Amino acid sequence: GDAMISGINHITLATSDLTRSLSFYRHVLGCELVHVWEGGAYLEAGGVWLCLSYDAEARASKDYSHIAFDVQLENFEELSARIVSAGMEIWKKNRSEGDSLYF
Repeated sequence: GDAMISGINHITLATSDLTRSLSFYRHVLGCELVHVWEGGAYLEAGGVWLCLSYDAEARASKDYSHIAFDVQLENFEELSARIVSAGMEIWKKNRSEGDSLYF
């Protein structure tokens, strides 16, 4: 049948450190701040809204669930270096075709 869903409105990521997460998404990944409130923020990443939401119980997942961001090829190495310099853990070695950084 016809899909009732027309797109993704936003993706919410729980974080136990809102200030640090907001800084990472803005200053390392270059997302644009849309709106901030006590306990959360909306950012825009290439046309998709990301919501960072404070949750004291937030923990890193050990499963394969993830979000894949598009990056222009000419920016990949620079952005990868910025992500590594920011102290992000690299959790998987890329074995797929094309460049990928799993952090």
